[in-house]
Amino acid sequence: MQREDLVDLNAFLTIAEERSFTRAAAKLGTSQSALSHTLRRLEARLGVRLLTRTTRSLSPTLAGERLLRTLGPALDTIDVELASLSALRDKPAGTIRITAAEHAVDTILWPALERLLPEHPDIVVETTIDYGLTDIVAERYDAGIRFGEQVAKDMIAVRIGPDTRMAAVATPAYFAERPKPLVPQDLVEHRCINLRLPTLGGLYAWEFERDGRELRVRVDGQLVFNNSTQVLKAALKGFGLAFLPEDHMQPGLESGALVRVLEDWCPPFPGYHLYYPSRRQLTPAFALLVEQLRYRPRAAS
Repeated sequence: MQREDLVDLNAFLTIAEERSFTRAAAKLGTSQSALSHTLRRLEARLGVRLLTRTTRSLSPTLAGERLLRTLGPALDTIDVELASLSALRDKPAGTIRITAAEHAVDTILWPALERLLPEHPDIVVETTIDYGLTDIVAERYDAGIRFGEQVAKDMIAVRIGPDTRMAAVATPAYFAERPKPLVPQDLVEHRCINLRLPTLGGLYAWEFERDGRELRVRVDGQLVFNNSTQVLKAALKGFGLAFLPEDHMQPGLESGALVRVLEDWCPPFPGYHLYYPSRRQLTPAFALLVEQLRYRPRAAS
């Protein structure tokens, strides 16, 4: 196999995964025209079409699907072996790709990186802010950060944060004009700020539980956002109730800018976890990051 074969095969795999020349070119750090030329060169060398392209879509041909079934696992194996070579270096090195929600990056990942990276200049961390339940294997991430209950069972999960709770809040001015909800069903009489889930495209149904009884409430309001930061800002401006993890709301609750309701309907659940495939061989760089992130409860005084 010639060196250009590996380059061309990696280009084809990226295009097929992204289903877009634009996104694949951005991911590979090249131009669309160069990527298109690379694919044509590979197809000419193999003597078959690998992708079907129209003005609106891009999909693998039968030959392309066959190549993908063997190419993906093979390149993954190469990636793992190349990464494992960093163990032979004097200093941990390499790039770590992580997907996480913005709040997890701000409150947990970034503080850990501030401690870790100055001492290890050869480690590079690439973070993607994503509110969906990304398939980290298919998207070729090294790890993801999500709440414990969202992590798939076939992943290794490392606890990196304490248990958390959801909190329903609004401003004092909002509640001055209407009664506070006493049970989740009362929310249908209130203006609520909705959160759209990127993975399914639907609106998040607010989840409550008390004495073993679970309730999911569909709420209405004038605003819908796809990230928690904007939901919180809207709540602080008095546009209605927000429902987010309580540590998002803590500054507003402590200052009195927000008032909490339905607290007895919001039991704790597993907080943030770092997760990665069970078959992954940990590189020294990744192992260092895991240990830096690992949650260590403070001993009771």
